[in-house]
Amino acid sequence: MALKKYKPMTAGTRWRIGNAYAEITTNKPEKSLLEPQKKTAGRNSQGRRAMRYMGGGSKQHYRIIDFKRNKRDITATVVSVEYDPNRTAFIALLQYADGEKRYIIAPQGIQVGQTVIAGDEVAPEIGNALLMKNMPLGTMIHNIELQPGQGGKLVRSAGSSAQLANKEEKYAVLKMPSGELRKVLINCYATVGVVSNSDHNLETAGKAGKNRWKGIRPRVRGVAMNPVDHPMGGGEGKASGGHPRSRTGKYAKGEKTRTKGKGSDKLIIQRRDGKKLAK
Repeated sequence: MALKKYKPMTAGTRWRIGNAYAEITTNKPEKSLLEPQKKTAGRNSQGRRAMRYMGGGSKQHYRIIDFKRNKRDITATVVSVEYDPNRTAFIALLQYADGEKRYIIAPQGIQVGQTVIAGDEVAPEIGNALLMKNMPLGTMIHNIELQPGQGGKLVRSAGSSAQLANKEEKYAVLKMPSGELRKVLINCYATVGVVSNSDHNLETAGKAGKNRWKGIRPRVRGVAMNPVDHPMGGGEGKASGGHPRSRTGKYAKGEKTRTKGKGSDKLIIQRRDGKKLAK
């Protein structure tokens, strides 16, 4: 992926570092795979504001993504690599041998004209989807199922990948992007490769207006509010506001937020901070 640094022609472009979209091959999406997407502006069914700092934004269509990869043992050709406004990764349009078209999350390095396939025992090559029990150890994967047939739930954002570290009887041991070691059922599907658009985290908006395009309104700091509005509000002069916490009083730094006794605790071998969970 390539980044583009803009010349300081305006205040908004002075600090802007954007995506050069070198991998993108077309700007026209497949119409049959689009769905309308209505914005709520943070309002509930009564029209009252339920979430603050939301509103506006550019109109977008949702691209229907094939997370299940359930069209098995039929080769598909990559027709295009496209931008998706709903996610950080790029998407690839596949055309199957029987004529059907589907979008998938584009792996890094996928090219137009390349063929990919999904099946229980297909070759572990970039863009192919197969059972984790048939993958060699050390394979970098993404779009990982948690339950067989459920569709990919894990590792779908730009530049992310998990590594197949080990295989046990029922489980595959994965090293997640966070560093966490956890078990996933070995009969689940995953796609081989690293997710595209790996430099997404190096982009810089350059101006506040870019967030307005995304439907994000300016956010008010808690310390700038009154005591009635926020636990960190009030005080004489520029008071620090005390220990950082949310509007509802939940501490922002240091407090454990994971539910105690959660069912998936037994599947986590090592947390992302390096601590092993007590069994």
